[in-house]
Amino acid sequence: MNQDELRHLATQLSHPEGEFGIYLAENMNETNIGMTRNSIANLNLSANDSVMELGHGNCGHLNELLSIAEGIWYEGFEISETMHSEAKRLNPDRADNVHFSLYDGVAIPAVDDHFDKAFSANTLYFWPDVVKMLNEINRVLKPGGIFCLTFAEKDSMEQLAFTGFVFRLYMPDDIEKLLGQTNFTLSRIDRQYEDVMSKMGHHIKRHFVTMVLSKTKK
Repeated sequence: MNQDELRHLATQLSHPEGEFGIYLAENMNETNIGMTRNSIANLNLSANDSVMELGHGNCGHLNELLSIAEGIWYEGFEISETMHSEAKRLNPDRADNVHFSLYDGVAIPAVDDHFDKAFSANTLYFWPDVVKMLNEINRVLKPGGIFCLTFAEKDSMEQLAFTGFVFRLYMPDDIEKLLGQTNFTLSRIDRQYEDVMSKMGHHIKRHFVTMVLSKTKK
């Protein structure tokens, strides 16, 4: 790929649009399902939990999430209208316990102390301000609620040429240093390793983490 093609791919990964965005979302759901499952597993979902997800993509994992416990209430937020539409198309005829909403990537349209748990996989790279985003997530979580932040570590992502555009890469230590500016405490870090096929068609050894963050109780 030339530089323009790499930049286009990076832009689509951050904000999928149109037919190529739909194709890319299918690919992302397949290659990132291990990370998504790890994020969900670390939520330790219980019956009647309310769960928020930021950046759900086509939400091909929704059935799996809802099957974990009875009465789970899910709301997903997306910046991409294409992904918002795809999630609704792939998950039709949902009851009142599932909602998909668009947001601007900065302000979450939900009231304070609303969700029991929240998670996000592979969105951190595109947050304009990590501290502000963490504080916004904290705002909509109930006291004692948890947020699972899952992302591939910088050393793995640097293997991919397209991450030179649009992406901001992090190690867990980078995020841990920022937590002092939030009302989150770090409960644990779950480190995982997997072999995956990159968007450019070659195998890479991916190191990723799920950082389990707890909202300070009032």
